Amino acid sequence: MTEKKDVKDIIQKEETHLNNLLEQQDLTDFKGMVDELRDTWTKKQMFRTETEARFSVLQDNRYPTKAAKYWQCVREQSSYLDNLMTLSFDYRRNEAKIKWLEGKVEKEEDEYKATKYQIDLDECRFAKASMEKVAKHRMREIKMWSGLKKEFNDGSFNDKDVNQHQLESYGMQYAEKARQLTENSSDTDKFNVLGQLQSLQRIRKSGELENSYKEKEQIEQHGKPKS
Repeated sequence: MTEKKDVKDIIQKEETHLNNLLEQQDLTDFKGMVDELRDTWTKKQMFRTETEARFSVLQDNRYPTKAAKYWQCVREQSSYLDNLMTLSFDYRRNEAKIKWLEGKVEKEEDEYKATKYQIDLDECRFAKASMEKVAKHRMREIKMWSGLKKEFNDGSFNDKDVNQHQLESYGMQYAEKARQLTENSSDTDKFNVLGQLQSLQRIRKSGELENSYKEKEQIEQHGKPKS
């Protein structure tokens, strides 16, 4: 992984070229801020903190039960895994491009082409440092969601079938939505919220999902190899 000093080197290397982009005083100020800018680049927030995950993502009115929170953690972790894998492919492509550009810079005799290859190479090296930073924080959040999953999974719900918790969780969520409705709420909001709440209550009262749960469990059990 790229060390902090390497990021500083990338920033410092670009100072010469910023001479044509910035006014002299701004360039002087930039040079004096290199250490601060490296520090900013290193500690800037990427993705959500645990505080944000708990109060914003896993907010109680949307995920009122431990099961609901657990399954949202599963979704979040899965999303970040997908992102990390995609980033890995991009990183590999960038690494290949860096090697290709290094060869071009070394062998190119045309001054314009050599300069262009060098610019592309510098850009790819900065992209590499950025990707490594993103990967670190993708992994940080994957581990964070793992910890939250363990915290909420207390054995009180089925952690194999997401469907089984939803009747209770959605029922609580829509009951809260219904309590928030006022005379000023739109007819569309009232129709949707009350309609879904009534459906959830009817499904729970009828027990129509219970047979579905039992049938699925029987299929799973029947499909298991005999010990």
